Amino acid sequence: MRSANWLTIRVTCVATLLAGATAAGLEIARADNASPRLKATATQPAHPILIRNEHGSLLRIEIDVPARQEVRATAFSFSLAGTDDLTDLDALALYACGDKLEFSPARPLGPAVSPGSTLTIRAELPLVTGKNVVWLSCRLTASASLAHRVAAVCTSIETTAGTLTPRDASPGSRLRTGVALRKHGDDDVHTYRIPALATTPGHTLLCVYDMRRRMGRDLQEDIDIGLSRSTDGGQSWQPPRVIMDMGEYGGLPQEQNGCSDPGILVDHATGEIFCFAVWMNGKPGKHQWKGDGSEAGYEIGKSAQFLMVRSRDDGLSWSQPENLTRRLKRESWWLLAPSPQQGINLADGTLVMPIQGRDDHGQTFATVMSRRNHGASWTVGEPATSDGNECQAAVLSDGSIMLNIRNDRERFRAVYVTSDLGHTWREHETSRRGLIEPNCNASLLAVDAQLAGAKRHVLLFSNPHTQKGRTQQTIQSSLDDGRTWPTSRHHLLDEGLGAGYPSLTRIDDDHVGIVYEGSQAHLVFQRFTIAELCAPAAEGK
Repeated sequence: MRSANWLTIRVTCVATLLAGATAAGLEIARADNASPRLKATATQPAHPILIRNEHGSLLRIEIDVPARQEVRATAFSFSLAGTDDLTDLDALALYACGDKLEFSPARPLGPAVSPGSTLTIRAELPLVTGKNVVWLSCRLTASASLAHRVAAVCTSIETTAGTLTPRDASPGSRLRTGVALRKHGDDDVHTYRIPALATTPGHTLLCVYDMRRRMGRDLQEDIDIGLSRSTDGGQSWQPPRVIMDMGEYGGLPQEQNGCSDPGILVDHATGEIFCFAVWMNGKPGKHQWKGDGSEAGYEIGKSAQFLMVRSRDDGLSWSQPENLTRRLKRESWWLLAPSPQQGINLADGTLVMPIQGRDDHGQTFATVMSRRNHGASWTVGEPATSDGNECQAAVLSDGSIMLNIRNDRERFRAVYVTSDLGHTWREHETSRRGLIEPNCNASLLAVDAQLAGAKRHVLLFSNPHTQKGRTQQTIQSSLDDGRTWPTSRHHLLDEGLGAGYPSLTRIDDDHVGIVYEGSQAHLVFQRFTIAELCAPAAEGK
């Protein structure tokens, strides 16, 4: 009996084990044959949506398809409830971009549609194994408010494998509007670069810039100085005009008579406007900042020349170029040129313009030039530092002048202060350690503003806020004369790759404007309230 019972127990145990193994095998088979789920993510990039752009990349959708699945997307649904005013939008459309994250309009998914608080766009899109990228793009109306923001959330995606609800990778994000002030090919100009922005006493905005006609390269090339003008705070801009063109001077072709790096200065007392630029004659293939692209002395064709044009009618008409080289440049210097920024007015009416150059040894430097009592003569200061060049001046609360300088030695801004119009300089406590940069022009603007019921002296600083490439275009604010720049008051304008070179100006009591070389256009204009730039930044708000 014990032997029979033992055998029964063994048979029962083996049967139980076999049954368990079979069940486990079935579960493994099911797991192997089950279809992993499709996943989708929607991301709103940090860059402006621009008036004059046919396409404004608003929302990127990534659909990840596992292997061994054949599936199609058939419809995409969106909410635009976070948009301030749907009448700012003219149309929206979808574009397939394969597995590339960058937006491209080459493959539209059906026709454009009209905006609505919710909308569904039907599209037949075969999905491949791996990543599938789709962009929602929008086009703004010409009257879209520069104070408004645009937002989109992808609420669902219909596929032949079921409905997906994308993960929102940028919750609460809303994109600012702006203006594509100048774009590639406008007026048959290849490239627009190096903007400087100013405001006249009549609240007219003037933006000067390089018109690089044949290609994107710097001097020596066929480059003229252009001007765009706005009388409504930057909402609309008049057709551009050329205000500095040296033609075929000396019998040389246009590409050997280029003008570049414009700086602009408005006399707030008289309304007179000055625009400065550097002119190269001859020297094909050379560059004024390298080697013998510019030489010591004054001779046209050897040393690059310091030119000026002026306007006395709010920027409507401009004088012929006046050559200031012999009046400003030391004969031993290899180069003297304007800094491509806006100059400033001191309380006593003195005009101050940031300038740059190469000294007796060919090293770069930065300083200022000044003019008192609306006179005809300008006085050039001593170099604040070597190994720096493009710079911007601003008045501090004690009346001294801060010079914020592109630093060729480290990826930190050089900062110097003068109390005697550049005859002597002292290094600021934050110099070479406080503000990072990728070696690029930047903008510094001082404004007095009412904040929380109190009058405050504010410094606004803008540059590509990185030490690597010209991305992360940002505006920062300081309430203590530039000693600190709290990260809570960093406002990101454009995360994408541009060329930087921002220029800030005060538009009126409450607003500032900026032009910069962004990822969405050669020259981008945006407008902000001073109060919001001085308040802690709210991500995407």
